Amino acid sequence: MTQLFFDFDGTIADSEAGILKSLKYAVDKMKLPELTHDQYLKFIGPALKTSLQKFYPQLSEADQMQALKYYADYYRSEGMFQLDLYPGIVQELQALNEQGYDVNIASAKPEDLIHELTDQLDLTQYFTGRFGAGTDEKTRMTKTAVLKYALEQTHANANDSIMIGDRDTDMLGGYHNQVKTLGVTYGFGDVAELLGAHANTLVDKPEQIQGGVEKLIS
Repeated sequence: MTQLFFDFDGTIADSEAGILKSLKYAVDKMKLPELTHDQYLKFIGPALKTSLQKFYPQLSEADQMQALKYYADYYRSEGMFQLDLYPGIVQELQALNEQGYDVNIASAKPEDLIHELTDQLDLTQYFTGRFGAGTDEKTRMTKTAVLKYALEQTHANANDSIMIGDRDTDMLGGYHNQVKTLGVTYGFGDVAELLGAHANTLVDKPEQIQGGVEKLIS
């Protein structure tokens, strides 16, 4: 049976508003230089700590953890539900279920947040497994590590699995786990980013995902 592993931010939900407000709250509390809108968008997808290290290399380990705490405080209280499901994604998840695929989430978000989000959004019914980063912001920080963990937990065969996401980190996560990759261009990554990270095929709309999956397994 083919196992599908979906990214969350930029693939299932447009979560830009909540993530950026949470980021700006943390930047303000830490009195850090503000970034451009395009730079803030780069935070969506990769582990937050990785992006902090990239854009604020002057931060010590302790300062990074404090920034993550500020981010989490705002995100958990206000930001996490400031999102919109992409039009057509629920119908596509339902169709994939009906076609007999095992559908999972593999996200760089902390796993407890993935469970809370999917429960509140009434999406849990569509997923066999929901996997994410450790809640300590240190365990399974990368998409490669999350997907490796998800493959182990589901006992999935890498050759029969597909990673679906919108960022280079999703594609690289699949590539490093010997999993086929389906890039979606309606999220936060573009065609060049996805192809440059070994995407096996691309789709432009949620309703094209099933066709992209069928192309990869044919």
